[in-house]
Amino acid sequence: MPPVPDSDFTPRQNEVLASALRLVVDGGEKALTTAAVARAANCSKESLYRWFGDRDGLLAAIVAHQAAKVRVPSESAGALDLAEFRSRLATFAEDLLTVLAGDTSLALNRIAIAHASRHGAPLGRLLLERGRERIATRARTLLEAGRDQGHVDFDDATDAYRTLYGLIIRDAHGRWLLGQPPVGEDADFAGQARRAVDQFITLHPPRMRNSAAAGRS
Repeated sequence: MPPVPDSDFTPRQNEVLASALRLVVDGGEKALTTAAVARAANCSKESLYRWFGDRDGLLAAIVAHQAAKVRVPSESAGALDLAEFRSRLATFAEDLLTVLAGDTSLALNRIAIAHASRHGAPLGRLLLERGRERIATRARTLLEAGRDQGHVDFDDATDAYRTLYGLIIRDAHGRWLLGQPPVGEDADFAGQARRAVDQFITLHPPRMRNSAAAGRS
């Protein structure tokens, strides 16, 4: 199975992956055959093998395609003031909620859970390695940039990201997986994203603020 970069797909490859995702949503993992994808996407099986390799490679590409929908705006474009840091975290949080609540993501996760105890079922591993961990890696980089600019402070980026993830998702993903769709305030992903970011920054204030507070006590 060849490595699949997060965002190196061409427009035509993205069309093929969208067709493959529809097959998975409609028919489960067993529906994902190269012949079925070729028919649905109107392309040759040779092109599929050239682009994605074997079936596991196609699954990996599908997961990477989904993960790329969660934008983590680049931290490298000059100085990052607090307003921009908040904005980038909020973009990440809203995208994460939107993708996880979507039919495609829910279908992939339900299939992976159903097959988790079966030998040779790769989807759960791919969702962790090519999906969740890649998203987490990019988000940790943004959090570390915020720490370097003095907007937040934490000792361990992984622990900080897990806190942020928990504030964003809460118990919502479990409810969605069990068939309860987001309604009312739960469907206000932009508002939830902003609240999660505010709570995270409150929990992880810059070290200077901590030091000043300690000096006044």
